[in-house]
Amino acid sequence: MKTNAPDSLNAEQEISADICVIGGGSGGLSVAAGAVQMGASVVLFERGLMGGDCLNYGCVPSKAMLAAGHAAAAARGAAKFGVTLPEAEIDFRQVHDHVRDVIAGIEPHDSVERFEELGVRVVQAQASFADARTVTGGGVRVRARRFVIATGSRAMIPPITGLDSTPYLTNETVFDLTERPDHLLIVGGGPIGCELAEAHRNLGADVTLIEAARLLGNEDEEAAEVLRTHLKEIGVTLLEGAMVKQTAGAGGSVRISVEQDGAQQQIEGSHLLIAAGRSPNIQGLGLEAAGVKYGRAGIEVDAGLKTSNRRVYAIGDVAGGLQFTHVAGYHASIVIRSALFRIPAKADHSAVPRVTYTDPELAHVGLLEREARAQHGEKLRVLKWPYQENDRARAERATDGFIKVMTLKNGRVLGATIVGKNAGDLIQTWAMVISQKIKIGAVASSIVAYPTLGEIGKRAAGSFFTETLFSPRMRKIVRFLAAFG
Repeated sequence: MKTNAPDSLNAEQEISADICVIGGGSGGLSVAAGAVQMGASVVLFERGLMGGDCLNYGCVPSKAMLAAGHAAAAARGAAKFGVTLPEAEIDFRQVHDHVRDVIAGIEPHDSVERFEELGVRVVQAQASFADARTVTGGGVRVRARRFVIATGSRAMIPPITGLDSTPYLTNETVFDLTERPDHLLIVGGGPIGCELAEAHRNLGADVTLIEAARLLGNEDEEAAEVLRTHLKEIGVTLLEGAMVKQTAGAGGSVRISVEQDGAQQQIEGSHLLIAAGRSPNIQGLGLEAAGVKYGRAGIEVDAGLKTSNRRVYAIGDVAGGLQFTHVAGYHASIVIRSALFRIPAKADHSAVPRVTYTDPELAHVGLLEREARAQHGEKLRVLKWPYQENDRARAERATDGFIKVMTLKNGRVLGATIVGKNAGDLIQTWAMVISQKIKIGAVASSIVAYPTLGEIGKRAAGSFFTETLFSPRMRKIVRFLAAFG
């Protein structure tokens, strides 16, 4: 990495680098760490907190809060195992501290200090393209061979009348609360809305969840129904097909006007959380100066994650498409192969798993049933097995849910949906099956430890062969062979 000192206090320091990364979230950090350890000179810009949304406002704090909520729910449900406990007492300040402690435990791995020790030049400032090969910010001017935009996304704020003058929370602020909301109103019934609805309800808050269309509309309808039933059972009020028309209020007291089935109602709560989707972070990047095309969904990229400026890549949420931390990490590996080794590499999103971390969890990979039917029609076979037929699930009284596997008649696996306990862990098998093009017979013939939830997948796979193995033709063959002694 070449550095030229500025001639005056007002001049920018000029730096030459192999790779300039904009954004210190999971994707950007993966590129920076991988590239510098392989011998490349790297400059990393981050205007906010290292670790990005996932560490500070998303995956990590939400799962930490969910864990607290699950602990409270487990205490309430102990009686079904013959264990009597006093009513759970929840200290929301300590829940907040637990969430912060989990973040603090991970922070050193993503810190400025660690990356500077690796050899990355970290600039804690907003970065902006000055031209197609130059980025400026924080008093430095970086000219690099390749650039990687990994600025992520933020909460999308819908154009609701009165929202600009109504106090509201997003995933960036909800984890700052040290007092439990009396009544949390959540706008948005996607994974974030469902997870935070369950967490707060389990921790004792009243929760109303408002969704304009259908709860978890991007997921399998049957699987979403299991989650819908669960949320209602724990006391979450669900309003689906409902539009928020107007908001009003002040700190500690908010009101929303909701239209559902042609009728309007007023709902009052103590706090309002907006979880209505995500918007790419493209503001202030000077993309026009760099010749980088973009739209409302994010920066336009090809299969190799290159933008319209062939020296510039975009990865993760800012590139549109699937908005998951593990996708950003996967994109990082594609960029390193392409930018450092000039190996043609294309992103393949056909086997990307996704999980909603409620209890039960909802996980999916590949094609949904409705997608598979639209593409393959009568060639499709759907294999299904319920949790209630699994001995481990019965032992743990976690029998809500099922696995559904979409296959072709030749045994090729197209997709899998799991809703139930530990679905997020169980889906990994099917992600590998799809990515490696393993046929259903390999899963059916595998040996699975007993008693485990993993048997659910094996039983579903085995059902692929049930019709053939137990057919009249097979019985005739067995009787014929028996005649020979």
